Amino acid sequence: METKIFKDDDISIAEAGRIAAAGGLVAFPTETVYGLGASAYDDTSVERIYAAKGRPSDNPLIVHIADISDIDKLAVDISPNARKLIDAFMPGPFTVILKKSRIVPDTVTAGMDTVGIRFPENVTAQRFIKAAGVPIAAPSANISGKPSPTEAKHVINDMNGRIDAIIDGGHCSVGVESTIVDASGCTPVVLRPGGITYDELKAVVPETVIDPHILESIGNDEQPKCPGMKYKHYAPDAEVTVVEGDPKKVRDKIKELIDENSDKVCGVLTMSDNAYDSAVILCAGNTNREYAKNLFSCLREFDRLGVEKVFAEFEERDGYGLAVKNRLYKAAAQRVIRV
Repeated sequence: METKIFKDDDISIAEAGRIAAAGGLVAFPTETVYGLGASAYDDTSVERIYAAKGRPSDNPLIVHIADISDIDKLAVDISPNARKLIDAFMPGPFTVILKKSRIVPDTVTAGMDTVGIRFPENVTAQRFIKAAGVPIAAPSANISGKPSPTEAKHVINDMNGRIDAIIDGGHCSVGVESTIVDASGCTPVVLRPGGITYDELKAVVPETVIDPHILESIGNDEQPKCPGMKYKHYAPDAEVTVVEGDPKKVRDKIKELIDENSDKVCGVLTMSDNAYDSAVILCAGNTNREYAKNLFSCLREFDRLGVEKVFAEFEERDGYGLAVKNRLYKAAAQRVIRV
């Protein structure tokens, strides 16, 4: 299959929309990460998403819209708390889980009676969804388990020849996936932290709580209610270890780990431009918000540079800390050293 690479212009967006409407797979930029989209109403196209990514079939997809009125077509029994969250955070890096209507196929929701709905604020994403004329089911546009793509080149590396088209919309501004809140019941539950912080959610609905699985995986016999809860995610080929705590102690511990692994190509993901001998060093940023934006591209860069072991500095510094920690812990398969 030849994958077309589209620029971000009206003619190209219109063509990408026609491809999706006709059953094709199109990768498109959002403010969070690039999504791999297909018509949410087309079972065959949705099944192609799972095949292209190598994604487990019990891992539900998120439905993307470009008109707030579509929520009432896709969902039923929407609670007052859900309405408050929708009004406050859509469009934006936010996904709400609601009871699904009959028009949402089981292939999208992995057979569950709920559906995740997202209205991205990225203008290119909105134009693409409108051009397709249907809601777009989309996970991240990467091979399942690998770091999510935040630039078109990441999608090309993973998906070239597997999908029909890629829209190059530049670098994603948030860099980690949307915050997911299950609002299908009375109390909203954060299932995945992201571009909307927990404090921001509680300012709108104070009773909002956090699911305990955010920093760990659910059991093998449990079905994930949203993407990212069960399977290995965000991981480069290199082995990642998170070292978190007091900055000086973190630096000392990482230097010790580099010495212990002198036979390996080591890399360090830093928060403060720290210097380490005998290691490939990439700086994710001085704040957790910067860390979130750069995390996935840094993990991919370590692989490109042939790094075998990555030691990631981490210190919770702002409201984005939980989102960064969630991705780091999963990328590291829970290899975490606290100092």
